[in-house]
Amino acid sequence: MNEEAKRQEEKRIRMTTAPVERLICKLAVPTIISMLVTTFYNMADTFFVGKLDNTSATGAVGVVFSMMAIIQAVGFFFGHGSGNYISRMLGNGRIEEAERMAATGFVWSILGGSLIMVVGLVFLEPITYLLGATPTILPYAKDYMRVILLGAPIMCGSLVLNNQLRFQGNAFYSMVGLSAGAVLNIALDPLLIFTFDMGVLGAAVATVISQAVSFVLLLVGVSKGDSLKIHLRNFTPKGSYLLEIVRGGTPSLGRQGLASVATMCLNNMMRAFGDPAIAAMAIVSRITMFMASAMIGFGQGFQPVCGFNYGAKLYGRVRRAFFFCLKVSVVFLLCICTVVFLLAPQVVSLFQKNDAEVLQIGAIALRCQLVAMPLMAFVVMANMMLQTIGMMWRATVLATARQGLCFIPVVLILPRFLDIWGVYLAQPAADLVAFLVALPITLAVLREMKAAEERQA
Repeated sequence: MNEEAKRQEEKRIRMTTAPVERLICKLAVPTIISMLVTTFYNMADTFFVGKLDNTSATGAVGVVFSMMAIIQAVGFFFGHGSGNYISRMLGNGRIEEAERMAATGFVWSILGGSLIMVVGLVFLEPITYLLGATPTILPYAKDYMRVILLGAPIMCGSLVLNNQLRFQGNAFYSMVGLSAGAVLNIALDPLLIFTFDMGVLGAAVATVISQAVSFVLLLVGVSKGDSLKIHLRNFTPKGSYLLEIVRGGTPSLGRQGLASVATMCLNNMMRAFGDPAIAAMAIVSRITMFMASAMIGFGQGFQPVCGFNYGAKLYGRVRRAFFFCLKVSVVFLLCICTVVFLLAPQVVSLFQKNDAEVLQIGAIALRCQLVAMPLMAFVVMANMMLQTIGMMWRATVLATARQGLCFIPVVLILPRFLDIWGVYLAQPAADLVAFLVALPITLAVLREMKAAEERQA
C-alpha cells in the first residue's frame, strides 16, 4: 500500500470510529468560518454600495443576486454531486473511483460556468429585466452583472473545489481559500467603489478578482496532504459518472435554481412598491443569509461524517450525528433570532441609514422572517443527510421546498390580498410549510436506517 493509500485508510478508520460529536465539531469549525466568510463576502457589496446613498444602486445588487444564485446553483450541482460520491467511495475504500470523480466534477463545472457566461452576456438586458430590475435600477444592474458573468467559470470551479475538499473531511484548505478571497474583497470594495470612483461596477470587479484568488488557493489546497489531486487525465465523461453527479447534485441545483426564481418573483412583486422596497428586501436577504450561514456551516461538518459512515453501513452513527446537529442548530437559531428581532432597525441601518422608507420596510420584513427561521434547522439538516446518502428525489423535494415550491406560490398570491404585508409574511409562511413537508419524509428515512441497523445486529 502506497503512502497516499495509507493516509486515506487512516482517515476512513478515524471517520468511522471516532465519536461523531467530536468529529462534527472538529470538521465544522472551518466550514462555519467558510460559510460566515462567504456570506460576509456577499454582504460586502451590499454594505459598501449602500454607502453611496443611491437606492437604485443598492437595488441593483439585490437584482443581480438572482444571477449569482444561478451561477452558484451550477457550482453546487457539480460540487455536491461529485463530493457526495467521493465521500461514499472513500468510506468504502475505493480511492481510484473518488479520484476520477474529483476530476470529472471539476471539468464539468468549468464548462457549465462558461455556458452561463456566454448566454448571459449575449442576452444581458432582457435577463436583467427578467431578474426584476426597474428602469432606474437597470443601468446599475447591467454594469454589475456584466462583470459578474465574466467570472462565472471561476466561481463554478471554486465551488466544486471547496465542496470536494469538505466532503473529504479537509475543510481547512477550503477555509483558507475562501477566507483569503473574502478578506481581499472587503479590502477592494471601498478602494474601487470610492477611491477609484467606480461605483457599483467597482463592487463587481472586486468580487471577481477575489473569486479568482480563492480559485487559485483552492487549487493549491487540493494538492496538499491527503486531499484527492485534480488530474485532468482522470476526467471521465462517461454517463455513469454524470448520473452520479445528477443524483448527488440535483437537490442543490433545485434549491439554488429555485432560490434564484424566488428572488426574481420577489423583485417583480416589489416593483409595485418602488426601488426602496427592492433595496430593503435585498438587505434583509443578506442579513438572514448571514445568520443562517453558521448553522449551515455546522451542518456541512456533518456531511462528510454522514457520507463516510453511510458508505461503511454504520447507520447508527449517521442517526446519532443527525440528531446531534439538529439539537445544536435549533438552539443556535433560537438565540440569534431573538437578539436580531429586538435590534432589527439597528441591524438594517448598518446597510442603509439615509432612506427612512428602506429602514421601515427592512425592519418589518426582517422581524417577520425571524419568527419562523428556527424551523430552517430541521429542513436544512434533513436535506443535507438525504443528499449525502444519495436519496436524490427526497432530498430534492426538501431542498426546493423552502425557497421554491413553497415560497414562489406564496409570494405571488399573498400580496394580491394583503398588499406589502403579503411580501412580509411570504417567507415565514413558506418556512412553516417546508417544515411540515420535511418532517414525515425525514422520519421515514431515519426509521429505515434504524431497521437496517437492527437487521445487522
